[in-house]
Parts: sequence; C-alpha cells; structure tokens
Amino acid sequence: MTDILDVGRVAALNDILRRTLTGGTLVLSAGLIALGRERQQCILDAIAAFDGFTPDTDPYGERDFGALEAAGERILFKIDYFDRALSAASSDPADTSVTTRVFTVMLAAEY
Repeated sequence: MTDILDVGRVAALNDILRRTLTGGTLVLSAGLIALGRERQQCILDAIAAFDGFTPDTDPYGERDFGALEAAGERILFKIDYFDRALSAASSDPADTSVTTRVFTVMLAAEY
C-alpha cells in the first residue's frame, strides 16, 4: 500500500487495535478458538506487546502484520482495511470515518 498518505496515522491506529482491541473487528481462526480462552488471552497479550516490526516484515511502516511465538504456538496476525460496508478496500485507511479495520489472528499452521 504505497499510496497511503498518512502512514504514521495508519500505524498508530493499527497499534491501538493491536494493543487494546478497540477500533476494529477481531477475527480469531478456528485453530485459535480451539486453544481455549486462557491461551487466547496469552496470545493476544503477546501480540499487544509485540514490537518486532522491521523493514523486511513491515516495508510500508503500517505495523499491520506480525509473526511470533506465544502460548507454545507460532502465531500470525494481520490488520486489513475495508470500507464501512466491508465490501471493498478502504479508500483511506488513515480515516476512521471511511475505514473498518479487521484484525485477524491465526495459528501459522492454518495459513
């Protein structure tokens, strides 16, 4: 997404969602749900504390993807930007009035 005008704002909004689970919709994969509430919380806490963003894994500086180990599992997370109807990509991911963030968390084995 090289055409985002305010990458800093997009990254900040992504951090808020990742750390507080507010400002978007959380989607857990079936494998993550099967782990149970306690392990899910451990994984979400690890994602909230995640700071392993590098130019290789986060080339656009949006802090929208990560991979980590938590609760004995390899975890992937991704934040995507949709329009309010969830029918197309957001026209401006920095603008919360036109964007719905979807935060997906899954076991790497499910990818």
